[in-house]
Order: sequence, then C-alpha cells, then structure tokens
Amino acid sequence: MLEKKSERKNAWKTIFIFLAIVTLLSSVFHYAIVNLYPSRLYIGGLMWCPAIAALITLKLKGRSVSSLNWNWGNWKYIRLSYFVPAFYAFLTYALIWIFGFGGLASGEMVLDWAKDLGLIGIGTLNPTTAMILAVFLLGTVGVIRAMATTLGEEIGWRGFFIYELRKVLSFTGVALFSGIVWASWHWPLIVYYGENVLLELTAFFVVIISMSFMMTYYTFKSKSLWPAVIFHAVSNVYIQKIFPPLTTEIEGTEHWLGENGIMFAIVTFVFGAYFWRKAIRENL
Repeated sequence: MLEKKSERKNAWKTIFIFLAIVTLLSSVFHYAIVNLYPSRLYIGGLMWCPAIAALITLKLKGRSVSSLNWNWGNWKYIRLSYFVPAFYAFLTYALIWIFGFGGLASGEMVLDWAKDLGLIGIGTLNPTTAMILAVFLLGTVGVIRAMATTLGEEIGWRGFFIYELRKVLSFTGVALFSGIVWASWHWPLIVYYGENVLLELTAFFVVIISMSFMMTYYTFKSKSLWPAVIFHAVSNVYIQKIFPPLTTEIEGTEHWLGENGIMFAIVTFVFGAYFWRKAIRENL
C-alpha cells in the first residue's frame, strides 16, 4: 500500500473515476438487456464495459495501456486457473447428486444434449461417448470462446481495478471490495431474470466474492491478467454449460442448483476461505 497521503488520495480518485465510467457504460447495456431483444448480444457488450472503462481511465490519467499485466505469466498458475474452477464446479454437482437435490441425466437426455450441441450426425454415439465428447469440446473450444467475453471483464476488474485497490488496501480489502463491486455490477440481471430474487442475490454475492478471493490470489501471484481470464471462462462454462444438462431437477430443490444456487455458494465459500488464508500466510 502507498504510504503518502497524497498518493493514496490520487489512487482513490482513479478508482472512483473507473467505477463512474463502468457504471455509466454498463447502465446502457443493462437497460438493453432488460428491455430489448435479443439479450445475448447486449450481454457481450456489457462484459466489455470494465475493459473500456479501464482504458478510458488510463487515458485520462496519462498512463499507457501497456502498464496492464499483459504477460502470460507462469504456466503453473495458468493450469491451476483451469483446474480449480473445473474442480469446484464438479464438486458442487457431485454433492447435489449425492444429497439428492438433483439426479444424473438419463442416456436419452444426454443424447438430446449432444444433439443440441450439433454432435449427432458425426457417427453413432452412445450416451457415454456423447457425454465425454460434449464435455471435452465445451471444456476446450467452449472455454476459448468464453474467454472472448471474460477478457473484457478481466482487463477491467483484475487487470486494472484490483491493482489500483492494492495501492490503498490489504489483500483482504482488495478481494472483498472488488468482489462486492463485481457482484453488485451484476444485480440488474439477477433481479430481472431471477425467480427467488432475495435467495439468488444472496447466493450470487457469496459466489462472486468467494471467486474474487481466488482470482485476486492468482492474479497477484502470477502478475498476469490471463489466469483470471481463464478462471472466469472455465467457471462460466462448467457451471452454466456442462453440469446443468447432466442434472435433472427435483421438485422443491431448484434453489440448490445452478450458479445462483445454495450448493455452489457453499462450495465456493469454502474455496474462497482457503485462498484467503493462503494469501495471508504468504503475506500476499
């Protein structure tokens, strides 16, 4: 953290400029998502608002875009940024299946899923082969595709925002503050699309803040924004695209499922607490 009061004041000014620009840009896309159709087009634009805000802020402050951590970083953190979110997504749904909050999809459902993905017609597929192929393609090609939008968020949140916060806050403060802002940035989508809004907002805030601790850890350890880009993309793909089609809903337990579900909040909270303790021990 910065020691001089004038430098800390300047850092806070930069932070508030960035947040003001993010809010202004995002409000346009939030309005479009809620009121216009199709919404998916505007979600992509929304996810690039943090990056645009970061670039504008850098320009206003007379700083170079190259000051962001564009380097690839250590391959160790790249690998972990793939496997950690893939593992917590698997663990979330494994617990859902074990405790009976949802069931494993039938062979027919798996084949329907493969058909939706365009896999039927390339040969005779049994359910097991179809599932393996679908998971492999979504976990590779799907993740690369998702990175095109998560890059927009992560240039802003982890590439720029948390480094400004680091000038005035501890690791705990950076991860918590940025996590609250990141979660709050999503709230119009949860309110508009949610069914049990209070429960889903609460679970979502726990998930996002917990992820913030993990992603802040990997960003600072790697000194690169790319682990966060990969982490974010993998988490989205596995929790939104891979495991839900493999799970059948059971009446009365819907609130345990999905990215706004209770089980995902519990699992990510445990992971987030682990990374918080790990960062403190390492004096990050």
